[in-house]
Amino acid sequence: MPALRVAVVGSGPAGSSAAETLAKAGIETYLFERKLDNAKPCGGAIPLCMVSEFDLPPEIIDRQVRNMKMISPSDIEVDIHIEKQNEYIGMCRREVLDGFMRNRAAELGANLINGTVYKLDIPTSNSQPYTIYYSDHSDGSVKGTHKTLKVDVVIGADGANSRVAKAIDAGDYNYAIAFQERISLPDNMMNYYQDLAEMYVGNDVSPDFYAWVFPKYDHVAVGTGTMRVNQALIKKLQAGIRARAAKKLVGGKIIKVEAHPIPEHPRPRRVVGRVALVGDAAGTVTKSSGEGIYFAAKSARMCAETIVETSNSGSRIPTENDLKLYLKRWDKKYGMTYKVLDILQRVFYNSDASREAFVEMCADKDVQRLTFDSYLYKTVVPANPLIQMKITAKTIGSLLRGNALAP
Repeated sequence: MPALRVAVVGSGPAGSSAAETLAKAGIETYLFERKLDNAKPCGGAIPLCMVSEFDLPPEIIDRQVRNMKMISPSDIEVDIHIEKQNEYIGMCRREVLDGFMRNRAAELGANLINGTVYKLDIPTSNSQPYTIYYSDHSDGSVKGTHKTLKVDVVIGADGANSRVAKAIDAGDYNYAIAFQERISLPDNMMNYYQDLAEMYVGNDVSPDFYAWVFPKYDHVAVGTGTMRVNQALIKKLQAGIRARAAKKLVGGKIIKVEAHPIPEHPRPRRVVGRVALVGDAAGTVTKSSGEGIYFAAKSARMCAETIVETSNSGSRIPTENDLKLYLKRWDKKYGMTYKVLDILQRVFYNSDASREAFVEMCADKDVQRLTFDSYLYKTVVPANPLIQMKITAKTIGSLLRGNALAP
């Protein structure tokens, strides 16, 4: 029987992670990327566990953030410090991270194709291949040369506006809009953000999310996000975060403006036939925190591992039920995380009063420790019952006081 052929559409952290896993297993893998120098608009924060789990070199990390400042609607500031010297939140530029992961997948055997996938023909039987239609840009042209490729399995890692998802009628999902400006600061101003990230909450910066100032290699990323229903307000909200952070951005020059959609929940169908969606295409971004990079790469790796396992390392073609095993494992491992963060967003992001309460809670050391443990290592360690009772009481008290503090 011919060797299994898998196409991975999109080479961000999700697609590259999937392609690397497949290539390592000796499976014939094709990795498509429309723009090899693409710089996806993104806050760029990654948890510490991703550095080790995905074997990322130190040069990928622009900044090791150990200090955070949470700023409430009434401008009350809460400073948060990561106490352990070897712990940090990694800040990276997506063009650097994506390029590294993509090139590594290619070095390990994935066939990297600089091409735009514009059509996917669905086979009429389980034994027939999928046909991918794409424009090959390897000659440097924008239009490219039209080509086709037949494969047995397709992984859609092509983002929130996934063409693969549309081809399999995966269903729509609600999404948020993230808007971000990269701002170059004078050295004396940039020093303030050496290892510091700021998060602002309030109706003036986002009615349902948060705004941020994140340090990058030689600039800061200043942005905000809001649900699609408020898309028309995005520039006004961006002006809000610029105004709130104005004193710290003196002398800054905008070097890039970018925006992108952020999925708010999983698509109704993430596996159809022998096509699986991962990352943003599947809707793996978390609510409340808006975290996407780690979960994109992790979902793709789990999907690829399932393909390797159920295909007997490429000796048979996996079925739809085989691919759905990836979803069962994913939902079992992370389903509760998504539910909890959804609840947190509903409770703490729905008014300035609740946002005041949220920031006040962030001052509690037990809350900080639980939060960082779950973020940095993607594990939730049950709290001591007394600590849990304390946090519950703190939450109720903060919500009550938040009504008085809200502007």
